[in-house]
Amino acid sequence: MSHKKIKQLIAQKQSKITDRQFFTSRILAAHFADIAAAQTRRYGCRRRVKLDIKWEPKSPSLARTDNLLIHINAGNPFVTKQKGRQVRYEMVSGLFTHELGHVLYTDFLLYQSYHSFLESGKWFPEPPPLRNITERDAEADFLAFQASDPKNRELVALVTHDILNILEDGYIENRMLLDYPGILGSSLEKIRQVQFDDHPSVEDMIEQEADGGHIWQSIRSGLLSYMLWGELKYGGTPLSDERIQMVFSLLGDLDKALVSRDARDRCRTANLILIRCWPHIKDLLENIKEQADNAASEGGGSGSGDPNDLLSSLLSALAGCSEEGTGETSPVGGSPAPSEATSATGSQRAATAALAAGSADGGSEEQDPEKAEAKPSGGEDGEESGEEGEEGPSADASDPESSQNGDGGLEMMPGAPGSPQQHQKVSDQEGGRIPLHDTSEVSAPEGGSTEHDDSYEGAGYTGAAADVERLLNRIAENSVTTELERQRTEELTELAQSISYGDIHDGVSKTVHRIASVSEELKEEYQSIAGNLLHISKQLQKSVLQQMQDSRRGGKQTSLLMGRRLDAHALFRTDSRVFYKNALPNEMPALCVGLLLDESGSMSWNDRATYARATAIILYDFCQTLGIPITVYGHSTSRGVDLYSYAEFDAIDRDDRYRMMDISARGSNRDGAALRFVAERLVHRPEDIKLLMLVSDGQPADAGYGGTAAEEDLRGIKHEYQRKGVLFIAAAIGSDKENIERIYGDAFLDITDLTKLPVKLAGIIKRFIRY
Repeated sequence: MSHKKIKQLIAQKQSKITDRQFFTSRILAAHFADIAAAQTRRYGCRRRVKLDIKWEPKSPSLARTDNLLIHINAGNPFVTKQKGRQVRYEMVSGLFTHELGHVLYTDFLLYQSYHSFLESGKWFPEPPPLRNITERDAEADFLAFQASDPKNRELVALVTHDILNILEDGYIENRMLLDYPGILGSSLEKIRQVQFDDHPSVEDMIEQEADGGHIWQSIRSGLLSYMLWGELKYGGTPLSDERIQMVFSLLGDLDKALVSRDARDRCRTANLILIRCWPHIKDLLENIKEQADNAASEGGGSGSGDPNDLLSSLLSALAGCSEEGTGETSPVGGSPAPSEATSATGSQRAATAALAAGSADGGSEEQDPEKAEAKPSGGEDGEESGEEGEEGPSADASDPESSQNGDGGLEMMPGAPGSPQQHQKVSDQEGGRIPLHDTSEVSAPEGGSTEHDDSYEGAGYTGAAADVERLLNRIAENSVTTELERQRTEELTELAQSISYGDIHDGVSKTVHRIASVSEELKEEYQSIAGNLLHISKQLQKSVLQQMQDSRRGGKQTSLLMGRRLDAHALFRTDSRVFYKNALPNEMPALCVGLLLDESGSMSWNDRATYARATAIILYDFCQTLGIPITVYGHSTSRGVDLYSYAEFDAIDRDDRYRMMDISARGSNRDGAALRFVAERLVHRPEDIKLLMLVSDGQPADAGYGGTAAEEDLRGIKHEYQRKGVLFIAAAIGSDKENIERIYGDAFLDITDLTKLPVKLAGIIKRFIRY
């Protein structure tokens, strides 16, 4: 099929690609993995990230990670309700960035310790500081509640997991925004804005309390809102409301949890939240236990009487927070963040702090948050208070640990508004990397500030749509080539059935197997080993390329060991290379190669299948570079003859080199049918020289096919196709060399040292293109 026709098919396919096909394609998953590798490798992070994008519209799951694989449900209504594929792509990209933050920065091992300690009735890393008798009573009640019933411990564990996940979500998103302000940060900003718009206000949550909700859910919503966006959506609720005041009382601790690189600080903040909010949390858990008991007594459906399920559904009902990640790793090392104590949402947090300070000072118990936001630090006449040294807000101003001026204080983000980082053009090609190098220290800039740029109108990057268009084109190309490969497999199977094999093979079924779409795993495996093998190929090509150039150029060839003409200028030499000849310009003869590999079970011994695979990769690259058409097949038997197509003469895609990673040791071997199939392919080629090279470790052995009769079948096939112009080379790599030599005679090639197999076969190809 012509390339023009393939391009037409690609264009047609691209216009018909659905969202489901686009988002679940392996190309898009590989695209995100490549972005992550490119963005993180420059900072010395070597953690490979894999992505699994599903399309499950009925599943409530949105995104999660187990630290080895990032799972995203692109069919979730949160994604599909967005207008336009470009926006939906940005949402998926933002979800990926969020989960990548967990992979890079979440200390999974430390959090496992936290939950283990808590389940055993112990605090981690130490007991929380208790400010008054109310908090001491709350701690005692909390520990007694846990100890009274194993079911209580399970419910508390769900709550603590949820609190810690809220704190961790804020931390990792802040890190990602600061560390990766390019593609990843931009995508995260867009999804954060959508999530903030969807996030319920305090007023909305209070209304839900009257309809089966709970005050802890409202407080939790406020904690999540502050951790992610640095502000609360008050609605019409006054700042004196106890839900808002509870969040305000924790601002200093939440800020420290947001910016600290030490995950224990988030454990400490989770402990504080647990104690200060314990009356509300306990009331929720008791209500859930009562609902579960009632549902169980009434004979509800499956799971209706499980308090864990009820609590999980309540906690997951609030948008804006991803599922908790799991894993067995510690966070990666350093990053380019300018400072540990830096927030990407400093101005919003400063405004919230000012509101909290005003409400704590008793300005007006019914203070309107909308007016307060308009003058966040205002005096009586609405002027801004620019005095230095003004302390941040806290419900308990006397508590030094809740002050924002300590280790958990927020420093200002460097960079002036109006001078955003310039965007870079996105490419589908890999670029250069900053190599990891030893350093003794990093710079510690002083005097930086955090400012909010309300006039920012985007990076000005106009290539976003073109980038998605490029991905669509790749997906369409992959879809078309996959379909064409399936059609090719059908055609090859028909060809296999149409060949006259003789009586001995006529009753045996033949199946051609070919990978229609190569997986990313095969590509990664190939890339991991290809370097050394391709180096061998390049070395083998050198002498041939020189010979081809000399042949095409013609002229005088000197320093020959024998000949008819003496070179008067070389008579002084002592190595007898004193002859020369004049060669006319010539083109090398047209040559094609068929490589047939034995994939019987015995090829698993002594790494024979491994050497066969390496040989195929080397010879394929050798022939491709020299412009020699080559096809590579393997053969075995199961219920019939199985032919495995790894490389075809006329490639549709560029993935044949990856397909050869599938070469394996399988079943038995019915050599005659496979040999005739490949020989028949060569006979119909237009090249002058048709070379069939087979690699085998033994004589034929299949049910009803073996011994002298099978040997006679192979000799007959060899003689038949030799008369048709096919040249045979039979490389014996096992202990059955004598039998193979008896079968193939002058075509026999003894390979005692398996490491010499690719070199010897390439040498034979070189011999056939010499003059």
